[in-house]
Amino acid sequence: MIDNAKQVSALTRVNSATSVTKNSPPAGEKFLRFQLGEEGIALLPLSIIKQVMQVPVAEILTVPQMPACVLGIYNWRGEMLWIVDIGKFMGFPNLATGGVENLMTIAIQVEEQYLGLVVQQINDIELHDKEQINMPSLGLFSPEILPYLQGYLIGANKEVLMVLNGEAIAKAPLWQLNR
Repeated sequence: MIDNAKQVSALTRVNSATSVTKNSPPAGEKFLRFQLGEEGIALLPLSIIKQVMQVPVAEILTVPQMPACVLGIYNWRGEMLWIVDIGKFMGFPNLATGGVENLMTIAIQVEEQYLGLVVQQINDIELHDKEQINMPSLGLFSPEILPYLQGYLIGANKEVLMVLNGEAIAKAPLWQLNR
């Protein structure tokens, strides 16, 4: 009987804590954290991410005369999804794809446009206050990256987290010229 009382008490505490959490909106916005190359850490707002998936390399159709960062197209949910090495696009070294069967891909949607961003590794989902995002500067980032940055944050381990501008990436002139 004592065990049941302890269980009810524990459930009441859990339910009370859950109801407080449900009623209190979290402060900030959710971002997906991932690796760009060996040293680059980037964030994308969850609001533009439609899916994170493993894309089989064998199912990517290469397209002739495309920039090196464009790996090809992939049939995703009946849509033609351009698959892009986002690290290469932003000036990081090529993603090592030799011998790899699947590529970690983030499908984003901006307005009616979809784009598959291939990344080295997905790390986590994090909550960040948009007010804490610093404006990017040329001294801190290369000119290739600046047009596609919303800004940057300093992480818990003092690392620089690049906050990517999904809309700028999806509407990059490179995609518009090659469509």
